[in-house]
Amino acid sequence: MNTIYNFSAGPAMIPQDVLNQAKQELQNWQNLGFSIMEISHRSKEFIEVAEQAEQDLRDLLHIPDFYKVLFCQGGARGQFSAVPINLLGNLKTADYIDSGYWSKSAFIEAKKYCIPNSISIKEQINGKTSLLSMSQWDVNKKSAYIHYCPNETIDGLSIYEEPKFKDKIIIGDFSSCILSRSINIENYDLIYAGAQKNIGPAGITIIIIRENLIGYTSKISPSILDYKIISEYNSMFNTPPTFAWYLSGLVFKWLKRKGGLKKIEELNQIKSHLLYEKIDKSNFYINTIDDKNRSKMNVVFNLVDPNLNEIFLKESFESGLIALKGHSIIGGMRASIYNAMPLEGIQSLIKFMSYFENRYG
Repeated sequence: MNTIYNFSAGPAMIPQDVLNQAKQELQNWQNLGFSIMEISHRSKEFIEVAEQAEQDLRDLLHIPDFYKVLFCQGGARGQFSAVPINLLGNLKTADYIDSGYWSKSAFIEAKKYCIPNSISIKEQINGKTSLLSMSQWDVNKKSAYIHYCPNETIDGLSIYEEPKFKDKIIIGDFSSCILSRSINIENYDLIYAGAQKNIGPAGITIIIIRENLIGYTSKISPSILDYKIISEYNSMFNTPPTFAWYLSGLVFKWLKRKGGLKKIEELNQIKSHLLYEKIDKSNFYINTIDDKNRSKMNVVFNLVDPNLNEIFLKESFESGLIALKGHSIIGGMRASIYNAMPLEGIQSLIKFMSYFENRYG
């Protein structure tokens, strides 16, 4: 049987070492005779798990003490509502940078709570899609905050520049790129991320927020979305997704063993470079994104002959390369190569792409 490499955009691969540890501990966690899934979230044992997970995340991202880390539910879509509910204050508008599907989805949700200002930053130059630099973003001086998504999973677009807007609250949806590279947390006022790509299983959402932004929630906010309540209850206002929290903690430990974000970033650079190089040197595959905005997490590409798409997907699946079909919105192929994807997975994909090109090209 071939080794299976899962290129799913999310829920995505979890490191094999982490899965093996969870398997060993599943029925008898810490020799207590029962599973981590079966213990109270308010027990001393689970609180230790939660506190250690937060500390490891703080270590990885170098999160300053004046930021709160919250472990929530509802995914990134929940934060599409929570952000305006918590951060609009008395203002009525906010800036939403439109770089692709997910940033546009956040804008649509924000319409329920304010008058969002959509700022499109996509442009086409010589047949390539690129994104305007931050200095060219037409932001509104009277907006409550700037919201953007640094990595668009569907579009395969990324923003690597870090924000430095004077006197502006900066919100980043890091769902698909958190922990994939080093960032300066202090350039952001709030970061949120769904877990199911680079952190752990679906079901938990991480929020990193400056403490001084907590406490301005709309009076009509559901308590479950109120950052002040979530913070006061140490992310346990309601029963949290305990297994997802535990498994996320195992991933944080795995990242630290791997050498932290500097080493992971280097590996992600190698993986994405190899795959883009294969595409660029071929007349059989094509990617139309400008080099500076190519995602290192979600590599989208098309076959020059779309009639071969279904054959490519069938034969790649049979070769142990799973979930390469592109999102229905844009079609084509998409290889999601998050932290858990080993270099061997990229090499196997490239080998298959060469075989397929030689056979059908």
